[in-house]
Amino acid sequence: MDIIIGRGKTARRAYGIDEIALVPGTRTLDPSLADTRWTIGGIERTIPILASAMDGVVDVKMAGLLSELGAIGVLNLEGIQTRYDDPEPILDRIASVGKSEFVGLMQELYAKPIQPELVKQRITDIKNNGGIAAVSLTPAGASQYGNIVAEAGADLLFVQATVVSTAHLSPESITPLDLQGFCQEMPMPVIFGNCVTYEVALNLMKAGAAAVLVGIGPGAACTSRGVLGVGVPQPTAIADCAAARNDYQQETGRYVPVVADGGIVTGGDICKCIACGADAVMIGSPIARAAEAPGRGYHWGMATPSPVLPRGTRINVGTTGTIAEILTGPAKLDDGTHNLLGALKTSMGTLGAKDLKEMQEVEVVIAPSLLTEGKVYQKAQQLGMGK
Repeated sequence: MDIIIGRGKTARRAYGIDEIALVPGTRTLDPSLADTRWTIGGIERTIPILASAMDGVVDVKMAGLLSELGAIGVLNLEGIQTRYDDPEPILDRIASVGKSEFVGLMQELYAKPIQPELVKQRITDIKNNGGIAAVSLTPAGASQYGNIVAEAGADLLFVQATVVSTAHLSPESITPLDLQGFCQEMPMPVIFGNCVTYEVALNLMKAGAAAVLVGIGPGAACTSRGVLGVGVPQPTAIADCAAARNDYQQETGRYVPVVADGGIVTGGDICKCIACGADAVMIGSPIARAAEAPGRGYHWGMATPSPVLPRGTRINVGTTGTIAEILTGPAKLDDGTHNLLGALKTSMGTLGAKDLKEMQEVEVVIAPSLLTEGKVYQKAQQLGMGK
């Protein structure tokens, strides 16, 4: 039912990750039997996790490590890696400044022009290291550098912005990216994002998207919801976009994966997103905590360096373990941020879900006290779920 905000304005209730819980069914299974495989753009992976295209999360080395583990790392082609021949001193500067100096420094560092030859070089480096070359551009960047990405032989291209739609109005002097035409021209699968509604997700699928990213503003370092007031809590957004996927498949026979992007920190968060309909998740801050991550224990959003209206900040996430420990264990922490794959498999076993499709069909309940019920000692002592 719609909620009346005031005369002339009603609203639909939306739910966040911390407000829902997953209900065990009539059977259980050994976690070793849980099948977590999924496919994006014809590429099958054993871990339904993509690392966000953020400069503190993925570089060439990290992309290779994630590929080896069975996941995917997406490289930001409009960031530090393509503006500087040697990004290491730049990343050191970003990690060393105080809070008051950060925004100005980021605007200064990201003002350096992107070097087209570095766009090609980074893709080549990932492929030479045996990794999956998944890369990200904004719609404007896709118009400018799409041909270079195609020539370099990227495996997957993510076209990302805070909001992407097929119905974008631009000033007469600017020609917007034709998403459908771009998909047809590119030799590799193209993934579009981000969106949060049934209608936009459906339109992106009709335009030829190989997958769609769902999430506006929930990211740990993103401030879009505060700056713009825009967003839909993840479970509701995922369920709406997953409904579009299902309807589109029924109509066309083509299955377009839905990837939950943002607001996902723990293994439990991943499980809930998949239960709401996601095929995989894209995460940033959990990967930024890896010893191999380029951010030196820091994490910042893609829109942070905007020269006009920054919509992100830098957060200190620390370094808690290796990327292998974070993704596949063994866990060294008890708060759900290590062994994310193990958490997913164990949850699937507890729920009786043999594969991700069955996981998408488990029962979900509204549970606003899920994370606080009975946890008074953990909270008081800042242990486990009380950290």
